[in-house]
Amino acid sequence: MDRVNRLAAQRAVVIFSMSSCCMCHTVTRLFCELGVNPTVVELDEDPRGKEMEKALARLLGRSPAVPAGLGKDS
Repeated sequence: MDRVNRLAAQRAVVIFSMSSCCMCHTVTRLFCELGVNPTVVELDEDPRGKEMEKALARLLGRSPAVPAGLGKDS
């Protein structure tokens, strides 16, 4: 949970994603087309991705937890 909160606090927009998820890809592309430069965390490519995914599910109260976006106000 600490890493999720730290990432969200450091960047205006963070997208937690899975590289094989078409909705995650669509959300990321939309933000980029709108001129937002999000930080994208591919949970399935991160060594601590499963841990972060569980933290997101707890934080958001839903599963699957991706795509998920958090920002400084979250």
